[in-house]
Amino acid sequence: MEITLKGDKEFDDVPSLKSKALRINLNENIYGTFAEIGAGQETVRQFFRAGGASGTIAKAMSAYDKDFSDAIYGIEDDKRYVTEARLRKMLNHEVNLIEKRLPRDKHPHKLFFSYANTVATIDFAKNYKGHGWVGIKYQVDPEQEYNEIILHLRFKENDARLQQETLGVLGTNLIYGAFYKYNEPKKLLRYLYDHLDKDQLEIDTINFSGPIFSEVDNRLMSLQLVKNGMTDAVMFAPDGNNVLPARVLYKKNILAFRGSFRPVTKVNMDMFHKSYDMFVKENKVDQKNTQVVFEITLSNLRAEGEINEQDFMDRAKLLCSLGQTVLISNFQEYYRLVEYFSQYSKNRMGLAMGVNNLVDIFDEKYYRHLSGGILEAFGKLFFKDLRVYLYPMVTKDGTLVNSENLKVHPRMKELYKFFKYNGKVVDITDYDPSILSIFSRKVLKMITENEDGWENMLPEGVAKLIKEENLFGYETEEVYHEE
Repeated sequence: MEITLKGDKEFDDVPSLKSKALRINLNENIYGTFAEIGAGQETVRQFFRAGGASGTIAKAMSAYDKDFSDAIYGIEDDKRYVTEARLRKMLNHEVNLIEKRLPRDKHPHKLFFSYANTVATIDFAKNYKGHGWVGIKYQVDPEQEYNEIILHLRFKENDARLQQETLGVLGTNLIYGAFYKYNEPKKLLRYLYDHLDKDQLEIDTINFSGPIFSEVDNRLMSLQLVKNGMTDAVMFAPDGNNVLPARVLYKKNILAFRGSFRPVTKVNMDMFHKSYDMFVKENKVDQKNTQVVFEITLSNLRAEGEINEQDFMDRAKLLCSLGQTVLISNFQEYYRLVEYFSQYSKNRMGLAMGVNNLVDIFDEKYYRHLSGGILEAFGKLFFKDLRVYLYPMVTKDGTLVNSENLKVHPRMKELYKFFKYNGKVVDITDYDPSILSIFSRKVLKMITENEDGWENMLPEGVAKLIKEENLFGYETEEVYHEE
C-alpha cells in the first residue's frame, strides 16, 4: 500500500507511456491490429517495447508503398492517401479481417480493435509541416457494436523524426483513452496530450461514434477542442458532425459572418442574403466555388467567465436548422480570422458586418499587443483580396448610419477614408428597412421574460424550434384542466 504523509495533496498522476501500453498488453481480452501509413510504425513500437505485446498485437503493418496500399484498401476517388475516407477504409478493412480470421466461438471474450493512421510528415523544404488522420475502431463488450474515435492533427514541429515520435505518443494516448477513459469524453480529449505539449501538434477535428458514445454531441466536442487550446478553430456542418476546415475552405471564395446569433434574427439572415448576392457578383468570385461561414468567437460564448455550453448548443441548433456551416474560433480580432482563412485559400474573401463592428475594427485598443499596432493588423486584414460588406444601423433618433457617415476616432479618420475610397468597404444598399430595429439581445430578453411578439423577429421556423426544444431558457406555459 502506498505511503502517504501529512500535508500530501491530491493530484492527477499521469501514467507513463510504458504504463499505458503495458496495461493494454496485460489485458487478455484486448486484441487487435495496427496499420500505420506515412510516419513509420511509431505507435505499435510503444506496445512492443512495453512488453507482453504478444497477447495484444494480432498484426502490425505499414502499407507504405502506394501501389500496395491501393491493392489492400482500394483507390480513393480523389487519388489521395492522407484523408478521412482512407482512414475509415483502413479501420473497416482491418476489423473485418480480425472478425474473419478469429471466429467468435473460439474467442467469445475478446475485445477486438483496429488502430490506424495515415500521415504526411514535414517535407524536405520545411514549407509544409504535415498533417494526418488517426483513429481507432474498437469494442468494450464483445457482444456490442464497434465504436470509433477519429481525429485530424496538424504537426507544429520542424523535424520529421520529432513528428514521428509525437505521433507515437498521441496514438498510445488515444488507444489507452479509448479503452479506459471512454466514459468521460471531455477528459479523454485532454488525456490525448499526456506527455505532449500544444506546441507539438494541433487537433482540429474529432468525431465519436458507436453505442458507448450515443449521448456524445460532436459539436460540443468541437467546442472543447477550442476551449482547451488544442486548436484555434473548429468547424461543423449542418448535420452536426465536425468537418475538417481545410476540406471545406480549400481554394474557395469565402464569405464570413461573425455574430453572437443569440438567437439568429431576421437582420442576420437579411445581412447574409444581401451580402451574398453582392459577393457572388464580384469579378473573381465563382458562385459554385463559394463557401459561406457563420463564425462565433469564443469570447461571445462566455458567460460570467465560463463558457455556457448549453447556450452554445442552442445557437448551434438554430444555425444548423438554417443549413449553415459554423466556425467556432478564439479569434477576437478580425485580422486573425482572415489569416486563418488564408491558410486554405488565396481567393477573394468577404466579411459581412454591422456598423458597430466596423467601428470597433478601427479602435486602436485592440491592437496594442502588436508591435506594428493597428497598421500591422490592417496590413494583415486588407492585404488579402478582401472586401467588407457593411449593413446599416438606425440610431435612437432615427438616423441611418452607413459607410458614408459613420464616426471613427479622429486619428483613424484618414485611414478609414483610404480603405473606403479603395473599395474595401461597401454598403449593403438593398436591405429591409422594416427590420433594422431588431437586435438579438432584445429578442433574448423577450424570450427569457416570456413576452409576446418575439417570434416575428426571427427567420421562418426558428421560433418554432426554440419552443419545441426549449432553447435560450424558453419555458412552455403549462395549462391545467379542471376535472
